[in-house]
Order: sequence, then structure tokens, then C-alpha cells
Amino acid sequence: ILNNQRELGAENMKIILVFLFTASLALSAKAEKDYSSFDSSASPETKSRFAMLDDVRILANGLLQLGHGLKDFVHKTKGQMNDIFQKLYIFDRSFYELSLQTSEIKEEEEQLRQTTARLQINNEEIKNLSQEMNSKIEDLIQNKIQLQEKVWGLEDKVTKLAIIQPSMQETTEISSLKAFVEQQDNHIKQLLRIVEDQHLQLDRQHNQIMDLEDKLNHIELQELAENSFTEEQTEPEATPFPVRNATAVTYRSDGMAPDCTALYNSSARSSGVYTIKPNGSEAFDVYCEMKFGSSWTVIQNRVDGSLDFNQTWDAYANGFGDLNEEFWLGLNKTYSITKQGDYILRIELQDWKDNKRYIEYAFSLGGPETDYTLQLSRISGSIPNALPEQTELRFSTPDSDVDTRNDFNCPENYLGGWWHSECEETNLNGKYVAPRSRGRLDRGKGLYWKPKKGRYYLLKSTKIMIHPTDLKSFD
Repeated sequence: ILNNQRELGAENMKIILVFLFTASLALSAKAEKDYSSFDSSASPETKSRFAMLDDVRILANGLLQLGHGLKDFVHKTKGQMNDIFQKLYIFDRSFYELSLQTSEIKEEEEQLRQTTARLQINNEEIKNLSQEMNSKIEDLIQNKIQLQEKVWGLEDKVTKLAIIQPSMQETTEISSLKAFVEQQDNHIKQLLRIVEDQHLQLDRQHNQIMDLEDKLNHIELQELAENSFTEEQTEPEATPFPVRNATAVTYRSDGMAPDCTALYNSSARSSGVYTIKPNGSEAFDVYCEMKFGSSWTVIQNRVDGSLDFNQTWDAYANGFGDLNEEFWLGLNKTYSITKQGDYILRIELQDWKDNKRYIEYAFSLGGPETDYTLQLSRISGSIPNALPEQTELRFSTPDSDVDTRNDFNCPENYLGGWWHSECEETNLNGKYVAPRSRGRLDRGKGLYWKPKKGRYYLLKSTKIMIHPTDLKSFD
């Protein structure tokens, strides 16, 4: 802005100087002309060496107007410069305040981490102290039981003494035993009060730790959202894959297609909901996505977390959701499609920076008698694999009976039904977690893609589709 003002002032000064020079030349020419004409008509004695009074007045008036113009220009320039300096002052002040706020936030975050570390150390010490107190309490309880047994024995003796007059020595023994029992009871009561105080302190410490963990988990969740897929990658050109079955799924003669690919071959070209009828199955609706010069049958779609995927076994078997929004097609329907021939499985992932990745598998899906066992073999993709290959994976939900290993019940630890294997992190039917969500961060219950030797990718959307292995329609 200052440079522009300087350039404008320089241009105006140039114009003023040109004006003065031109005016002086004009006046000089006019004076010379008048002088020449006067000289020709008058005698040499009457010639004057001075300019005419009118010319001087005209020049003085022009100079006066020029002075007023220069004065106005100077005032305007000063006003503009003051505005510029005022804006620069406001900008510098805002930048300084923003720097102070940033420094305070960093200091608070560091103090929060240090406080959390100290509280964790205190928590460990309190836990050890609590264990020692519990051990002492157990010993006291055992002593109390023994004392009660002695008291009961003394009560029997007292009962007998009520009948038989006790001797002075026995009376003294009874009194001393009663005093000892009362002393032990008081000691036990004091210890119990101390234990209660310790438990209250432990609860307070635990609540503080939980609050700090919530804050740290919120920061960690935002950092996970920054773990985006590196580099945007365009969709690859599909290539044909080996086919075990020579005959691909074809259009049925009764007018009902067995899958979305057959619908595409019969001239359907728009993505949307269609009705299909696989061989040996009843007709049902599916969502067909037209891409790569063919059509894919979508079996899962998640875009915004509007649908709860923590469903029962029956829901996952029959399907749930809206085919135009978020949904799970259903294991029974998917199995009825895939048992017609060989299919490939395509998983499309999108992170919170809208970067997209995909991975494709050759796969086989078992029926309900095998708990819909899934077996995968990676074909291609733009992201590392996060699902076991050449392994039979049984589908399970929190309410289903699962053959677990090492006493690990994955469906209880991971919300939603999935093909679990040794309770890995990846579960595309888990809880939908947004980067700004608060509360304790539990990766096992979120929507993540976690390669075996890689970092967590927090996902914004997922889509699972199937297509016959015969991809001649891609050519």
C-alpha cells in the first residue's frame, strides 16, 4: 500500500512539473509575440523589458490554484497514510495477541501432559498402597474371626460362671479379655475408616486421571484424523483376473437379472436401486454402482454415521439400513449372489481429508452352516492389506456364539459384526467416530483401517462391492 501511495505521489508531481513548464513556455511565447508586435509599431525608445501586467496576473493566478491543488493533495495523502498506519498497527496488534494465545495453548498442553504423567505415577503408588491395606484388612478380619471365637468361648464361660460363682482370678481374666477385645474392635474400626478414606482418595485420583485421559484422547483423535492417505491417487484401470469358472453370470431368460453386472449387460447404465433374482433365490433389491464400464453390487455403504451398525446376528444375516444411504445388504443375500460363480471383492476407503484408496481381493464366502466363512486373496490396491489372507474368517456379532482364541471375545470388544481374526484392529462395521468427538478414545470400537505393520487410518466413509471375476465388460 505504501509503495502504491509513493508511486501515485510521484506521478502527480510529474504532472505538476509538466504543467508549470508548459505554462512558463506559453507565457514566454506570448510575451515574446507581444513584444515583437509592439517593437514593430513603436519606436525603439518606447520598448519595455518587462512582461505585461495581465500576463503576470494570469501566471500568479495559475500558481495560486496550483498551490491550492498541491495543498489538497498533501492533505489527502496524509489522511491515506494515517489510515494505512492505523491498519498496520491493528494488524501488528492482532498478530501479537495470536502469538501469545498460541504460546499459552502450547504451555497448557505441556502442563497437561506433565500432570497426567504425575497422576499416573501417583495412581500406581496408591494402587500399591491399596493392595497393602487390603492385605492388612484380611489379616485383621482373620484376627477378628479368631477373637470372635474366643469371645464365644468366653460367653460360654460367663454363662457357666453365672451358675457357678467364679473365683477372683477368673473374674480378673474375664475383665482383661473383654478389655482386649474392645481394644481390638476399636483398632479394626480405625483401620476401616482409614481404608474408606484411601478408597475415596483413589476414586478422586481415578476421576482426575479419567478427565485428563479424555482430554488427551481428544487431542489424539484429532491427530488420527491428520493421518490421511498420502498423495491422491486416481482410480486404476481394471485388468482381467484368473477365472476358475469358465462361465460368467449371465442375464436370465425370465427377465430377472442375477446381479448388477447382468443388469449392466442388459443396457442399465445409471447407478441406483434395482431388483435382482440370483439362481435358486427369491428376488430382492440391491444398490448397483456403475463404474469402470460395468456395474458392481454394493453390499456395504457408510458415509456419515447416521446408521448404527452395532446390530444382532439376525440383522447382519438379513440386512439393514436404506439402500440409498447407509446400509448392510445382508449375508444371506450376498451368499446367494456369490454362490453363482467366482467374484472379486472391492473395498473403497476415504479418510477425513477426502483422500481415497481401494483394495481388491479374490474371495470365497461360505453359507450359514459355516457362519459365512470368508477367505481372501489380495489382487491389487493402493493401500497396504489389513485383513488376513488365505485364512478362514468366521463372521461374528456380539450376540452370537463365537469360537474364540485365548479367551478373547472380539464381538464384545469391537462393536458391530465382522470377520474377526485374533481380534485385529480393522473392523469396517465398527462405531462411526468423527475427529471432533469427545470422550475416551477406544480404537477397537472405531471405524479404522489398520495394516499389520502400519498406522491407524481413521475413516470417513467405506464401501464394499462385489463383481464377477470375468471382467470382459471392462475392455
